[in-house]
Amino acid sequence: MQAISRMHLAGSRPGLRVNPIHPVHKRQARPAARCLRVYAAQKPPIQQMLVYAPPHPLVKHWLAIMRNSATPSPMFRAACAELGRILIYEAVREFLPTVDAMVETPLGPSEVTFVDPTKPIKVVPILRAGLILLEQAQQVLPSHETYHVGYVRDDDTLTARAYLNKLPARFEEDDRILITDPMLATGGTMLQVVDEVVARGAKPENIRIIAVVVAPPAMVKLSEKYKGLKVYTACIDAEVDKRGFIVPGLGDAGDRAFGTSK
Repeated sequence: MQAISRMHLAGSRPGLRVNPIHPVHKRQARPAARCLRVYAAQKPPIQQMLVYAPPHPLVKHWLAIMRNSATPSPMFRAACAELGRILIYEAVREFLPTVDAMVETPLGPSEVTFVDPTKPIKVVPILRAGLILLEQAQQVLPSHETYHVGYVRDDDTLTARAYLNKLPARFEEDDRILITDPMLATGGTMLQVVDEVVARGAKPENIRIIAVVVAPPAMVKLSEKYKGLKVYTACIDAEVDKRGFIVPGLGDAGDRAFGTSK
């Protein structure tokens, strides 16, 4: 049974657990994010938002490439896409709907299991950087539909404003939804997106968030409102600076990925 660490976040309320599908990253050992203890996990209650960080060495490798300020834009983007594939793979474990069937192999009949093509995963990338996490998604999502949303954040107020919303008018109650954005810093943008998705009929427990790096302010904000969410990330960093950037973080993921850094 996997270990879960209970993580205290400054100013947080009960309702947030961190599952180290890996141990908490060394850079997180600061007052803003402190791992209190590790214990054998029972099935976590749905009232708690869960944060998963896979301990795979490839996750650490691609994250290291993204962190390096000397990484050129094409390599940064490729690393982000690789992390997206790995994190989505972890997120859809026991999440993809399946159907059983019989097929004929060259040597005889066999019972098989397919991902159900009649129930595609609904994927919501937050433009523009959220698209990069989906560049290799077809390898792990045999059946999916994509609905784009775009937000821009005011540099002074750190408030996000929507400029594009291609969400459907309604989601079905059993729709399973992935929302992608490389960075969860203050959480304002992601909270607005989850609000929009839930307002259209989706259940929070059927929503999974994919992010490369997350920070305590975003986790606190999301966990206070949506207890059933699950977040899949490469790392939890300890701080957000006055400009709303995660520290040490990645910098501006969109600018670095698309070669528009100033």
